[in-house]
Amino acid sequence: MSGQEVTRKQRADAIRVLSMDAVQKANSGHPGAPMGMADIAEVLWNDFLVHNPTNPHWFNRDRFVLSNGHGSMLIYSLLHLTGYDLPIEELANFRQLHSKTPGHPEYGMTPGVETTTGPLGQGLANGVGMALAEKTLAAQFNREGHRVVDHHTYVFAGDGCLMEGISHEVCSLAGTLKLGKLIVFYDDNGISIDGEIDQWFTDDTTGRFEAYGWQVLGINGHDPQQIGDAIRQARAEHESPTLIRCRTVIGFGAPHKQGTAATHGSPLGPEEVAAARQELGWDYEPFVIPAAIKQSWDATGRGAQAEAAWKELLVQYEEERPDLALELVRRVKGEVPSDFVTQIDAFIASCQASGEKLATRQASKKCLDKLGSWLPELIGGSADLAGSNGAQWDGSTPISEQPDGNYIYYGVREFGMTAITNGIALHGGFLPYCATFLIFMEYARNAVRMACLMKQHTVLVYTHDSIGQGEDGPTHQPVEQLANLRMTPNMSVWRPCDVAETAVAWKAAVLRTGGPTALVLSRQGLPHQQRSPEQLQNIARGGYILLDCQGEPELILIATGSEVEITRQATEKLQEQGIQARLVAMPSVDAFEAQDGDYRESVLPAAVRRRVAVETGIADYWRKLVGLDGKVVGMTTFGESAPGPQLMESFGFTVDNVISVARSLQD
Repeated sequence: MSGQEVTRKQRADAIRVLSMDAVQKANSGHPGAPMGMADIAEVLWNDFLVHNPTNPHWFNRDRFVLSNGHGSMLIYSLLHLTGYDLPIEELANFRQLHSKTPGHPEYGMTPGVETTTGPLGQGLANGVGMALAEKTLAAQFNREGHRVVDHHTYVFAGDGCLMEGISHEVCSLAGTLKLGKLIVFYDDNGISIDGEIDQWFTDDTTGRFEAYGWQVLGINGHDPQQIGDAIRQARAEHESPTLIRCRTVIGFGAPHKQGTAATHGSPLGPEEVAAARQELGWDYEPFVIPAAIKQSWDATGRGAQAEAAWKELLVQYEEERPDLALELVRRVKGEVPSDFVTQIDAFIASCQASGEKLATRQASKKCLDKLGSWLPELIGGSADLAGSNGAQWDGSTPISEQPDGNYIYYGVREFGMTAITNGIALHGGFLPYCATFLIFMEYARNAVRMACLMKQHTVLVYTHDSIGQGEDGPTHQPVEQLANLRMTPNMSVWRPCDVAETAVAWKAAVLRTGGPTALVLSRQGLPHQQRSPEQLQNIARGGYILLDCQGEPELILIATGSEVEITRQATEKLQEQGIQARLVAMPSVDAFEAQDGDYRESVLPAAVRRRVAVETGIADYWRKLVGLDGKVVGMTTFGESAPGPQLMESFGFTVDNVISVARSLQD
């Protein structure tokens, strides 16, 4: 190709052939979306996207999200072609063990991938969170002449993303919050896995998004002029997010299969790949990109220039606004203020000294009141349960009322709220939290899982944690949710029993890296527990001896949350009856299991096989700690509708029943 000018079609075709070749070699994957959206990607990435392939984490880059993550070869092709550390060998190793090109894009595995996508609609939701974070952070830090936070969020989405209910939750809120720097490209190709979608998806998509408050543009997704004009129009709109409806042909370039579901989720086959090469006029072997085409894609030079210009702006900002600049850098790095640990430790000590009886949801609100004044990066909200969850702390300001605020009214959108929270965390500059009843974690479950998969630093506040919440009945009484959370990799779960344990749990949540933290909190008031200084310090270990016997124990009782008090009373009575009983409070099983073996043995000696666990969650979870010889006072059924105290008694969460179960181990 020496001496010839590279055309847009040739650049787009490079995406098409890389995608179909990688899928064909793996004998697995989705070639249709990358081939259909190649022209859109070519215009966006070459003419508009601000990024630096040599520094994928440059903070002021534009964010690009492939929400229809099954089309992952699209983003892998783009990252390779533009100069990211993703060599052609990785593309040829698509979907293979330990490659950097997994079946769906995974955050942290492939440089340049901003979020893990695959469960449809969640990438779109993450994009809303990123755009929200950009707008809020810009309001907090930008000053006249210094737009140090200034970038767009671009999302590719397919029919499946818009069919998923989460798209309604997040796009409705995005319109309400006027996220003008969010631009979504809808791959309107009329095809999903089952075929032509006109049998199951006939929504007026334009009307739907206009009703949300979005700007909606319609274009031919294979016309570079229309694509560029639409992006410019979208970027010029500052008050509304934009949906660009791109009419495309799925599998574009595959002459016998394009426009059909045959290109969606299966390799094209050797004959169709060869036919596509001929149709596209691509006379090169698999995974061979001519140097001229590859060079025309290279974004390393302009990316480095863009970052250098931003750094110059940041230097000027530091000179004129040193305090703000220092704070911005700290927050971007994800570091806590230097005095935070001292402040929170003093607060924990004061909570222990107070002797206050509170529901742990109220204790959490008390913690937030302090944390909000110490951590300006704290941002969060509740799914229409602010008062019940204690999620809106004193002094917080809704971003819907003040752009530089720190509180989000999410409305009744548990799934969308959690996925948006993930997007805020992925963007950086904030420590996001979100709150709802524990039972409604079920609505958000897949977003919770994605936070764990991506190891994102989020805080999930779950209140009304048991049958103790009472009259609302089993529809609102969580039973299996605690076990569900605890068994999810990279999730840390805390179920505190009083104010002091709640404060320790919040400290752990703020300082933790490597995944989200769930704080599981009671509706009902819980009494204060007396502790020595050593016991107070040991709360952070997740499990500790709260009440001990003289000499070696012959029986160990383990409890969490609201069940600690009745278990303490039971332990005291067992001791009065001459049984060497020990009470272990276990606010966080995962934190306890992370301790060294000597500490765990000192709390739960292996020789003591008579053990009873007490918790208003599913009983089977505790078998791993009580063993085959132990017993669990827990739930094996759903709850019922009645006042909380009556339910606790009816289901056996009483002092007498705990004693009876414990004594039965002697029989």
